[in-house]
Amino acid sequence: MLKLFFGLLVLANFALFALQQGGLFADAREPVRMARQINADSIKLLVTEPASMSASTSSRPLAAACLEVGNFDAADATRFEQRLESLQLPGKFASGSVVEPPRHMVLIPSQGSKDAADRKTAELRRLGISDFFIMPEGEQRWGISLGIFRTEEAAKAHLENLTQKGVHTARLGRFGKADRKAAFQVHAADVATNAGFAKLLAEFPKQESRSCEAPFE
Repeated sequence: MLKLFFGLLVLANFALFALQQGGLFADAREPVRMARQINADSIKLLVTEPASMSASTSSRPLAAACLEVGNFDAADATRFEQRLESLQLPGKFASGSVVEPPRHMVLIPSQGSKDAADRKTAELRRLGISDFFIMPEGEQRWGISLGIFRTEEAAKAHLENLTQKGVHTARLGRFGKADRKAAFQVHAADVATNAGFAKLLAEFPKQESRSCEAPFE
């Protein structure tokens, strides 16, 4: 009997201690435990600005002093000018002409006949080369064009690549002759004008843009 009484007394003391510590079954929101957190009022939420906000200002295009685009033939020059006028950009524009130098060609010289040219192109296909054109007329009639480039450096690089693939009869040559072409310039434009001008250039992917060597008068 004494042992039973002593056991009940221990259980009662344990229950009283548990209640003083927040209960055996604390509220799901645990207000007592939250209240006991050390320096709870010192917790602060740190807010940082998105990186894109600071990057956007530094990535804006700068206004160019003078930008030139061309070389246009007559038909494309007329179309470009009409589109330029329709945009009504605030920049100062001028038109003029530039000399387009001959281009650089990588070619296999004339094979003498169409049949011989066909045999040569069959060899090229066996080497994995499919980008070529048989020239049916001109000084290099029945020769094979392997590419036409604006710069000699690009032509030389292509020739070296072909040589590594096993083409040993190709060489460099000139294509066309110096010719005058139309060009357009925009002077001292602001960022908005440059952006509109760049958007227009996307409609003429074959044309190149560059810094002006000399302003058109």
